[in-house]
Amino acid sequence: MAAKQSSFLHWAKTRPKAKYDLALSGILNLPFAELDVELSDLELHGKNAYGYPALVDALAAHCNIDPECVVTISGGASMANHLAMAAVLKRGDEVLIEEPTYEPVLALARYFGATIRRFPREFEHGYHIEIDEVAKLITRRTRLIALTNLHNPSSVLADEGTLRKVGELATRASARVLVDEVYLEAMFEDAPKSAAYLGRQFIVTSSLTKGYGLSGLRCGWILAEPELAEKMRRLNDIFGAVGPHVIERLSVMALSQLPKISARAKRILETNRATLNQFFDTRQDVDVVRTKFGTTSFPGLRNRNGDKLSALLLAKYDTAVVPGRFFESAQHIRVGMCCEPEMFATGIERFGRALDEL
Repeated sequence: MAAKQSSFLHWAKTRPKAKYDLALSGILNLPFAELDVELSDLELHGKNAYGYPALVDALAAHCNIDPECVVTISGGASMANHLAMAAVLKRGDEVLIEEPTYEPVLALARYFGATIRRFPREFEHGYHIEIDEVAKLITRRTRLIALTNLHNPSSVLADEGTLRKVGELATRASARVLVDEVYLEAMFEDAPKSAAYLGRQFIVTSSLTKGYGLSGLRCGWILAEPELAEKMRRLNDIFGAVGPHVIERLSVMALSQLPKISARAKRILETNRATLNQFFDTRQDVDVVRTKFGTTSFPGLRNRNGDKLSALLLAKYDTAVVPGRFFESAQHIRVGMCCEPEMFATGIERFGRALDEL
């Protein structure tokens, strides 16, 4: 039986720190001093039995959705995915999960005793979802289709037409569609409507972590049809009970300041994406699906191994990337465009030197 744990998250929490950190997938943490907060704005305790009302309303406004559809989560998108799966899966249920994907999604499905089937998102097809492949794999036992949008690790966008077709397949099978949209936040004002708008079969998870540098708040949420959302709130009684109120208040303040916070994030991403694309222009030994948005890139290495490159970068160049094996792609690495641009540029230069050395 597969271990019920996440090898990627263990690696991420225990990996050696590097001066040039290209393994980050969320924008460099925002300093607390850059939040406009007064001590008098905060309270340790408040009315938050099934979500702090001000936070529920702020997230409903942010997502442009009815507050009844919003479930607030104090454990970020990771706990949101946990609660979403817990609410819809029973042991032995069949789950279709994209390949490659974010490894903790697989770990969660194993934890709940699901039967896992995979549908491909192939490099050769630009990591897009091939509807015919999903249709081939769905069965009468399928209860959930799980995917990330933006795709983790490639940052490729699944458009509305594709998601609608996935939803139609799910409806015919009496299944749900779980869409982790945490990286969609990193499209800022260019982000399309959430998949939550596409029908009652869709469940959406997200957080303030990746796009805004607010990982310390652990502000996550689920969007679901009202009856399912209420089921999740009640189920969360045995997982999280209530959220930490002071953090909920800080999250409301952060949501009110997102235009300012987004400007910082966009500056970092736009500068680093240009640096990375210029680097790719100079390399004949790297293949990549380029995107115009997102926080990560997933280059493939011709005739090289991602683990070997990662180890060399860390040992000799004080630079970190994520080995592709955590995304079922041993000849790839995931590069995060999330640190300060000067540090990123130096890290990319060292990436090139390590490639030459290998």
